[in-house]
Amino acid sequence: MPTAFVHGNPETPAIWRPLISHLQRRDVVALHLPGFGAGSDPADAATKEEYVAWLIDQLEDLDDPVDVVGHDWGAPLVMRAACERPDLFRSWVSDGAGLIHPDYVWHDLAQVWQTPGAGEEAINGMTGLPIADRVGLFESLGFPADIAAEVAAAVDTEMGRCILALYRSAIQPAMVAWGRDAGAASARPGMTLINSADPYVGSGDLGREMGHRMGARVVEMEGFGHWWMLQDPAHGAAILEEFWASV
Repeated sequence: MPTAFVHGNPETPAIWRPLISHLQRRDVVALHLPGFGAGSDPADAATKEEYVAWLIDQLEDLDDPVDVVGHDWGAPLVMRAACERPDLFRSWVSDGAGLIHPDYVWHDLAQVWQTPGAGEEAINGMTGLPIADRVGLFESLGFPADIAAEVAAAVDTEMGRCILALYRSAIQPAMVAWGRDAGAASARPGMTLINSADPYVGSGDLGREMGHRMGARVVEMEGFGHWWMLQDPAHGAAILEEFWASV
């Protein structure tokens, strides 16, 4: 059964490697968002709509309906693709369901990126950091040393351009429109993960409400933060496999 993992920002597919190593299934691909790191194809305008179209193209290239897992920006991309092309999905899983809730307010750094001038300054500060400082930053967020080094090396000017374009395409009420249509994702089995220590995706209540609106199973991840797949990869893999077995 094909399985696809979709990362977010500022990340690469490396974040999924520890979790994937704990899976029993082997027909797995960790997709690489265009523009997010050396070795990935450049993105064009890098809007959220273009990334959804890219994801749909990737899923069309896989055999049979796919189990798809999305994290951070990968989460709303997966949920939106499940609404637009449910025929490509066997199931979907996402954290961050609160991102498409009508009451969601972007976190402070996202709002900086969405602001002309301030966003460019912030991105230049990130991409201009010495590599050792970038590695240290990711390690401080809970990344294992090898994953931190790999992701830090991928942070470049192209990723910075894509971050700005992506977040500016999502200035509210842009995400509200996706939330309004989210009930269409119920055409395929879904699961939303509510991580109690995640500061970026709004309150757990927003995620729960959107999960129920999409007909999804809602799983509480008490004590887990934004990078749950790195915090306890074996636990994350077990939750996914239990869900897939029920589909």
